[in-house]
Amino acid sequence: MGNTAIACAVKGDQCLQTPMYIFLGNFSPLEMCYITTTVPNLLANFLSTTKSISFVSCFAQFYFFFSFGCDEGFYLFIMAFDRYLAICHLLPYPLIMTRQLCTGLVVLGWSCGLVLFLTPVVFISQLPYCGPNIINHFMCDPVPIMMLSCSEDTTTQFIYSTFNAIFMVGTFLFMLCSYALVILAVLKMPSEANKSKAFSTCASHLAVVFLFFGSIMVMYVSPGSTHPVEVQKLVVLLYSVLTPLCNPLIYSLNTEMKTALRKVFWTEILFIKHN
Repeated sequence: MGNTAIACAVKGDQCLQTPMYIFLGNFSPLEMCYITTTVPNLLANFLSTTKSISFVSCFAQFYFFFSFGCDEGFYLFIMAFDRYLAICHLLPYPLIMTRQLCTGLVVLGWSCGLVLFLTPVVFISQLPYCGPNIINHFMCDPVPIMMLSCSEDTTTQFIYSTFNAIFMVGTFLFMLCSYALVILAVLKMPSEANKSKAFSTCASHLAVVFLFFGSIMVMYVSPGSTHPVEVQKLVVLLYSVLTPLCNPLIYSLNTEMKTALRKVFWTEILFIKHN
């Protein structure tokens, strides 16, 4: 509901037709896709006595969940880049962030994860599995899946670890550098009102970045290391359920977004009363 409200607010409010909110308007439905890959099945397993999933369905869940998660990381990366340009390069910003570039970044954000994650999924699916076919987890997570393999394939583990390290650590460091430059630029602003507005926007972005990347880097930068099963489940629960739950609340704290959301809710209330 929170993500739908944000997407509707961005689409319906002309004041939010700027790159920052266009990216956010795409991030919200992407997050709905992200949680839909696991949460319905998780809830069904709570009510079911036969908690089973086919091999193909397991790898389909694995692929789409981590592809959409990878796309979320790219969108956070894109939003950090946009804030850096908007605050640190204010005058040439309209010339740099053109409609064509904005559209290209939107397409890139949706497609990168779906393309890049084909490689680790194909490699892991080719491992030999000879039983027991029991995953001690509530979703098809790559770490417990690889633990079910009959042989320890160090090449696959190395490729998977390298892929995660480059994506997670690389994008996370870029975002930290971008926001560090943004904060320095904001501190130099003479107007207190502009400082407050810039800080509120960047604070919401940084909160989402730390929630998302902080949890996934613990798990997936070094899948070869031994994590206790209960710790794995807790960390996965954090970034797969709790973080998406908090994100709409964090982004709705922005003043312009709160105004747009009020318009959406009032329009809906008036429509219901009219009917």
